[in-house]
Amino acid sequence: MKTDTPQPVYLKDYRPTDFVLETVALTFELGETETTVTSQLRFHRRPGAAADAPLHLDGDALTLVELAVDGEPVASERYQQSGPGLVISGLPAEAAFTLSVTTRINPTANTQLLGLYRTNGIYSTQCEAEGFRRITFFPDRPDVLAVYTVTIIGCKKTEPLLLSNGNLIEKKDLGDGRHMAVWNDPHPKPSYLFALVAGDLAVIEDHFVTASGRNVKLEIYVEHGKEGRAGYAMDSLKRSMRWDEERFGREYDLDIFMIVAVSDFNMGAMENKGLNVFNDRLILADPQTATDDDYERIEAVVAHEYFHNWTGNRITCRDWFQLSLKEGLTVYREHEFSADQRSRPVIRINEVRFLRSNQFPEDGGPLAHPVRPTQYLEIDNFYTTTVYEKGCEVSRMIATLIGRDGFRKGMDLYFERHDGGAVTIEDYLKCFEDATGRDLTQFSLWYHQAGTPVITATSQYDPSAKTLSLTLGQSIPPTPGQTDKKPMHIPIRTGLIGANGEEIEPVSVSGGERTGDVLHLTRASQTFVFEGIASKPAVSLNRDFSAPVRVSYDQPVAERALIARSETDPVARWDAANGLALQALCQMSRALQAEEAAEADETVARVLLAFAADETLEPDYRALALTLPSETDVARELGENVDPEAVHEARQILAAAIAKAGGTLFARLADEMRDTGAFSPDAASAGRRALRNIALSYQARISDDPEPLLAAYKQANSMTALIGALRILVSGFADTPAASEALADFRTRFAGEPLVLDKWFSAQAAIAGEEALERVKGLMRDAAFNSGNPNRVRALIGAFAASNPTGFNRADGLAYDFYADFLLDMDKRNPNLTARLMTSMRSFETLEPIRRARARSAIERIAEADGLSRNLRDIVNRMLKN
Repeated sequence: MKTDTPQPVYLKDYRPTDFVLETVALTFELGETETTVTSQLRFHRRPGAAADAPLHLDGDALTLVELAVDGEPVASERYQQSGPGLVISGLPAEAAFTLSVTTRINPTANTQLLGLYRTNGIYSTQCEAEGFRRITFFPDRPDVLAVYTVTIIGCKKTEPLLLSNGNLIEKKDLGDGRHMAVWNDPHPKPSYLFALVAGDLAVIEDHFVTASGRNVKLEIYVEHGKEGRAGYAMDSLKRSMRWDEERFGREYDLDIFMIVAVSDFNMGAMENKGLNVFNDRLILADPQTATDDDYERIEAVVAHEYFHNWTGNRITCRDWFQLSLKEGLTVYREHEFSADQRSRPVIRINEVRFLRSNQFPEDGGPLAHPVRPTQYLEIDNFYTTTVYEKGCEVSRMIATLIGRDGFRKGMDLYFERHDGGAVTIEDYLKCFEDATGRDLTQFSLWYHQAGTPVITATSQYDPSAKTLSLTLGQSIPPTPGQTDKKPMHIPIRTGLIGANGEEIEPVSVSGGERTGDVLHLTRASQTFVFEGIASKPAVSLNRDFSAPVRVSYDQPVAERALIARSETDPVARWDAANGLALQALCQMSRALQAEEAAEADETVARVLLAFAADETLEPDYRALALTLPSETDVARELGENVDPEAVHEARQILAAAIAKAGGTLFARLADEMRDTGAFSPDAASAGRRALRNIALSYQARISDDPEPLLAAYKQANSMTALIGALRILVSGFADTPAASEALADFRTRFAGEPLVLDKWFSAQAAIAGEEALERVKGLMRDAAFNSGNPNRVRALIGAFAASNPTGFNRADGLAYDFYADFLLDMDKRNPNLTARLMTSMRSFETLEPIRRARARSAIERIAEADGLSRNLRDIVNRMLKN
């Protein structure tokens, strides 16, 4: 590992390269432990660059074999290896030249899974963000775009498949047991979008006819024997291609689109031009091995990576500080696709839940950073929920400000103006300003200021004047490096609900801009006056979660209950009910922590059961309404001095009260929502299964008998039903013969299915209580657990740290010590994965003093260890800075 002190990279220091790269020709002679890479790079000096400026190339873990310019070897005094990179001087001042670089790499030894690596007999690449420099010396940055031609030479027997970006232009047998394939990508791209896959895989094929009549070949490559599980991914791909044509006017631009599913992959998927590489868990699905959540995630991620073809590939980032320009925007496009394919309210609620559970804690802790950071130490650590999900919300707010048609006009201009370019956030925003005339200067602060805005609200009704005065204030807590924040432009969708549940439309509204039901909050405090209000209404704030903010409004429980019953906006209706439950859980947690009695609020049970019983609502929506805020959600709202045991007990008490009050209803739902026909992954069928599973979970809360759950497990006809019953069984009856029987059956039944066994690992890792640590240690000894596979590690170790607040946050600190030991060992092999796992402890400062001190001690031990990777050191240093 590197032990040098790395220096931050700053946005303010950006400058273009001194040399322009015109074309790239790569030749790979594949070998398991020795692969030779020869690159032919055509450069010319950028106009205005100094005539004696040297050429700087990035490199990491490379063996340099040969170096030549225009066919002549470069003398040793003209180049030097500066750190891991290469600096070459004495290059032509005006004429273009070809630099030839030959390097050797060892794909099998590449346990970082970054660059070119070989696992399970398959060569694969992951080059984003800075992996290409582990293949050859290169100006490895996103603003260096060129046309690539790639020649791959491999063994016909072990690598019958040789794939790269673009179109296949030549393939031939070399006569010595090897063969060759040549690929050309006609579209200039940065190095992070390069891809190579070689090995022996099966393929399913299809085609897609574009809006202009072009016939595009579609191929998905998977392990032999798993072709039948790639059908849903192919269907999702075709639907996403059609949707992008219809919604954004974007047509695919190559003759072929390929997806390869690999089992060892740090990320979820990678949008390499024309050759997407996927973690196999996001491609493979059938009713016996995949849950409804798996199907939905496959659909979303296939679409996300395809949409990158335009938002990320055809138009890319000038530098990595602009990462959200491709990721946040593409997440928004993905979310809109999912909403059109499924239930828009359900999709939006799940987006809100994820944002609050994952991005809000990030924004409120030591790892907080703006959507567009101004500096980084290790760019891999900025593939965060802030860049992705909050970045998505910023694009969503732009659409709210200028309307759907205005957003489409702005995107059309963006594609027209910047196709083939590497651009900035400012370029993106300027397109919407020019297309619609809306000034986004103040709004752009969303990209520059970290932290979750807090909206304070007070309301006063004047019956004589028939007016409602609503005062909204905004503030953003201090975050690392940013103490003073400016007021932002925040769109707050707002509704007024009458006592009988009717929506009240005011005669007029003063105090600031209002478009439709959107109040435009632009100052630190504004008072909006609604005229013509005949009776006091309940105020519904932030409908559809129109802005990613926290709302602080001391609203009576009766008004929240009214909104939960009557709101026409389904997201706001759910949020009112969820807010009631969250408020109750926080109050109960504090009472239990103070060793006081904690009783469940009957209003919460009444409101949630009304959702459950309302057959006019979608089953999936009813299931979401019945899903209590997680223990992590409660801890986030408490904010400080959190006792995980008290939070867990509070949630148990409230869930049991709801179960008791709705016993008859839950029994009926468990029966009515049972699958009786053939499996279908459509949203309506998935919703029925979700509602049945949550009904079963509530039934288990008030039962001492695990046998009904074991029966449900045995009768399950889909993985959703099977793993749902297993999770409920082991979480409520972990030490019973019934739970042991089901766990043993699952392990045996799916012995040859690693992705399915990930669910088995995760279900056990999440079982609450101090016994969890020993359970996890025992599972690490299971033959199916492989610490070299990121999926296995996330399923067991990651799930334990992120999904088991009581087990992980043991008061004695032993789980923290275990985690520190595991991460220190893992960091030697896979720094990227280790750093991501480390973020599970980012909120340790919010714990009560004893746990907080023990967590800090474990993190400090990691920080003091020798030989930490840049990735891990960056995370722990930022976590300890406070």
